[in-house]
Amino acid sequence: MMKNDRGQTLINKYVWVIDTIYRAGKISFRELNRRWVRDEEISEGVELAKRTFDNWRYAIRDMFKLDIENENCGEYRYYIENEQDIFNNGLSSWLINTICVSNVLTKSESIKDRILLEYVPSGQEHLQTIIEAMKEGKVLNMTYHSYWKDEENSFDVHPYCVKLFRQRWYMVALSTYSYYHQKGPRIYALDRIQDLQQTEEFFEMPKDWNAEEYFEGCFGVIADHHTKIQTVKLKVSAGQANYIRDLALHESQKERERNEEYSIFTYRLRPTFDFQQELLWHGEDIEVLEPEWLRKEMAGRVKRMWNKYSEDR
Repeated sequence: MMKNDRGQTLINKYVWVIDTIYRAGKISFRELNRRWVRDEEISEGVELAKRTFDNWRYAIRDMFKLDIENENCGEYRYYIENEQDIFNNGLSSWLINTICVSNVLTKSESIKDRILLEYVPSGQEHLQTIIEAMKEGKVLNMTYHSYWKDEENSFDVHPYCVKLFRQRWYMVALSTYSYYHQKGPRIYALDRIQDLQQTEEFFEMPKDWNAEEYFEGCFGVIADHHTKIQTVKLKVSAGQANYIRDLALHESQKERERNEEYSIFTYRLRPTFDFQQELLWHGEDIEVLEPEWLRKEMAGRVKRMWNKYSEDR
């Protein structure tokens, strides 16, 4: 087995420990070991040594910033002291959830024909090259085929950050082309990259550039800083409100009013094109109340759609 494979297997074991303790709330080492041995896909039927478990606790603290402690009395049950950090740290949360799902699917070979997955061209095969270039400050040479152009183009970029949105990966990068260089970093979908190579050139990451600030107030990956962050008020039908209440449209979502017929939600964001498209996806169940310009914009879009469908064919 290759070194990378061993490393990946070890990470899977760390995640198994995190997930098992989190689901149990508190669990003794004896019970943890019993579940470990029973899960032969990951344990291969071999018991978990206490010393190994203690070493993994320290590794988990370093890698995921999660503290696995014990009660120091009674059954000496283990628990995750800062379990809320699982959800607060976006990267750790995504990694843990992804590996948990992977572990579950791996153990479900006998019913694989009953587990249906959606194929999304995420472009994740380029992820390692980009992240390595980000860490080393290396310039990338990229062949990119934009949605808006018939031909692909090759050019150098300085990779600033990557972002996952709706199961697709995107890269924020600064093109070395003088025209685009002056306009600042742009968003590139990884699945539109035709070829990507790390060069021997280095670039200096701007000290005042921050990924969180770059996407502040953004709904998805459209970082249009010409559109100001503003309060958006939506009226949502009661049935659809149940859905939106659990799956928030944006992290700033707040429910201001609720009755049997509808709910009122507010947001602080940039109501860019992708957010408007999201509102259209919900159809008649969502009505924009504020701001007025957005309400008129949505009304115009709906009217243009109506005109298309009302014309005789």
